[in-house]
Amino acid sequence: MSTKKIGGTVFMAAATSTATKFESNTEDQEKSEESITNYLIVRPEKGGMLDLLRYLAWADIGSGVRFLESSEEGIMGEEAADHRWIILVSIIARKIIFLFGKPLEYTGFVVDFFLNLLFQNGGIMGLFLNFLQGKVVIPQRDTETFISSIGHLDGRIDLYRAENLLEQIDHSVSAEKTITEEIGNRAHMDLCIMASKLAYENAEVVRNIVHHWKMHFVDFYNCWNDLQKEFSTQVFILCDKPKDANLILISFRGTEPFDSYDWDTDFDYSWYEIPKLGKVHMGFLEALGLGNRDDTTTFQYHLQMKSTNFNYDYEGSGSLLSNTDSDMEQNELDRSSDSDRATAVGHKKFPPEMVKKTAYYTVRKKLKSLLVEHKNAKFIVTGHSLGGALAILFPSVLVLHQQMDVMKRLLGVYTFGQPRIGNRQLAKFMEAHLEHPVPKYFRVVYSYDLVPRLPYDDKTFLYKHFGVCLYYNSLYIEQKVDEEPDPNLYGLRNVISAHLNAIWELIRSFIIGYTHGREYKESWFMVLVRIMGLALPGIAAHCPTDYVNSVRLGKERVVHMSSF
Repeated sequence: MSTKKIGGTVFMAAATSTATKFESNTEDQEKSEESITNYLIVRPEKGGMLDLLRYLAWADIGSGVRFLESSEEGIMGEEAADHRWIILVSIIARKIIFLFGKPLEYTGFVVDFFLNLLFQNGGIMGLFLNFLQGKVVIPQRDTETFISSIGHLDGRIDLYRAENLLEQIDHSVSAEKTITEEIGNRAHMDLCIMASKLAYENAEVVRNIVHHWKMHFVDFYNCWNDLQKEFSTQVFILCDKPKDANLILISFRGTEPFDSYDWDTDFDYSWYEIPKLGKVHMGFLEALGLGNRDDTTTFQYHLQMKSTNFNYDYEGSGSLLSNTDSDMEQNELDRSSDSDRATAVGHKKFPPEMVKKTAYYTVRKKLKSLLVEHKNAKFIVTGHSLGGALAILFPSVLVLHQQMDVMKRLLGVYTFGQPRIGNRQLAKFMEAHLEHPVPKYFRVVYSYDLVPRLPYDDKTFLYKHFGVCLYYNSLYIEQKVDEEPDPNLYGLRNVISAHLNAIWELIRSFIIGYTHGREYKESWFMVLVRIMGLALPGIAAHCPTDYVNSVRLGKERVVHMSSF
């Protein structure tokens, strides 16, 4: 009897020891995954022109590696060899952007001022008469009358069938089936493209236009980018009504025409690998405030670590809190020491007060409070260009951070002219959350728009689109495809086709106001951009004007999501 007891005790001890070892190994494996920090950074400033020439003309991998920085030496060599042309395009384009960065900024300042000077004085003749009378109106930036260059390209502010839209939002509360099916309809698409276009304006203009739409303006945010050390990411939030809202819309600002940082981000090839999620564009992560390439450990602590005080402080639980619970969480955050929070985000201090002002954390916090306040509301995320990349990356990080109660309230994501944000692994990860039971992610692409073809990919790697692609050609005919035609615009045939298409778009700009109505008549500034597009067709095709036209002049039917 005692022997059996002793034997049983020995057996239990062995089993306990085995279980402890298994748990320890599991924890070690999880910690090992969390410690993975694979990344690649393309730094055009590190190599010289001779290095670039050797890499371009003689495929000298050693010269190419000089432009790269990575977590492992092997990654640099493989990338420099396997994706030479993609990296070359990134380096050359970003060197050119850097060279013309300041002149581009000054040009933008002058163009914006001149356009607003003409606009606020009633055109050239009005400006001349006001000058003679000493009544010239001088534009003031950040006021309700100062319109961005994007706004001057396309001056339309009214929604497509606005009354119909508000009625559909009201009706959509009655049944879950209805609200999911209606996300694909033209009225919702128009709201998203108009909100994406509106995001380029200053806060006062945004407020006025939202009120013009008879909707509720929540707030406009200038958010911190720690790499650029400035508030360079903009986003605004609206609701369909101030009380008992049914719809919350988040709109990220896209690539500004005269902002070299934005164009540099679009052409950047740098990536950061998140275990289980995939490789993600590093510049877009930085724009959301989720790291800084000058200290790559910041990405790890924002995106991978699950056991740090930082994660608890800034992420909160995945559930939606009451307002009281949210205040208590924020008070606890405020009580934690600055040194603890700074330590939690890496060796290089990422000021905690700046973390709270980054786009991801700012929008996430406000969204959760709005979802608690409006029990029946669902939310849409949208954006044009760079804003489109942030719009799809935002819910991706919500899923990564297990904010599943928030994701249950996602109605959809609409992006317009969005660049690629990650690799195929990221696509598969997000498709599981955005494709079932019905598709929730729609990526709208117009004709030869260059930006959706960036960053360049190839057959073996890297950046891949996902989601439902609604492709419109220059006749505004819609096709539902996995990826837009000519995904990289390489080859003589594509170049010739793009330039011929640019000629047609210029001709169309003079006649569309007669063929489709006065609201489609293009401004002289847009015609000027069309003329410039004869040399750079992919840039002219990126303007929001064609995206608004695609939505409004495309095939007149409701796109039921259940049919995909």
